[in-house]
Amino acid sequence: MIDPAVLGRLLDASTMEELWNAHTRLMAGYGFDRLLYGSTQFRTAHSLGCPEDFLVLTNHDPDYAGPFVNDGLYFHAPMVRWSLENDGAGSWSVLDARLKADDFTPEERAVIAFNRKHGVTAGYSISFRSLRPRMKAAIALTARAGMTQAEVDALWQRDGADILALNNVAHRCIMSLPYDSPRQPLTDRQREVLDWVGDGKTVQDIALLMGLTPATVEKHLRLARRALSVETTAQAILKAAFQNQIFIFDRR
Repeated sequence: MIDPAVLGRLLDASTMEELWNAHTRLMAGYGFDRLLYGSTQFRTAHSLGCPEDFLVLTNHDPDYAGPFVNDGLYFHAPMVRWSLENDGAGSWSVLDARLKADDFTPEERAVIAFNRKHGVTAGYSISFRSLRPRMKAAIALTARAGMTQAEVDALWQRDGADILALNNVAHRCIMSLPYDSPRQPLTDRQREVLDWVGDGKTVQDIALLMGLTPATVEKHLRLARRALSVETTAQAILKAAFQNQIFIFDRR
């Protein structure tokens, strides 16, 4: 049974850093000392969206995380493919059957070799269910060095329900916390004008409310669109809302 105090540490986190630190400590206690969480709000039928719009959290060594994420190795990772096609928890033992069937592409084999080089050989992946078709999120739980997949599967048999529940709670918390895009983050003024537009205010209304000129309000909206890499203010509001950068009462 999960200790309510453990859940409290996740639910009470007010920043992404605080939440992630608490969650990585919890998972390390179960034997998963390296985590990689990724989500996109802009998935299409043929793409996960622009990588610069991904939310990625990890405590992997930069020598692993850099090539895997920034160099695009994730695109050919077999368990990433599994996560896109499934919901729930999946043992990395599913890779053994594919290996025996010689079912890997050369690119997938390269990712597997890269993972082995960095000791990413045993673990579980969790693909989170989403109610929005363009959103997808998953987390890879890598077991500590020396653990075999059989040992991980036995651990999951014993504690998997609790681990899955804790990761679902962490995921929901991540989705509720604000985060800045790797691109230029929104300023407080840009967030404020988008908030007001989202409330149905006109540029002239916002100028009066904020004590600015209409031209200055237009400038903040233009810069917000540029920071979010969108063409319209409506798209900017949608994207900033997905990132929890607007409609947040207390950002401190």
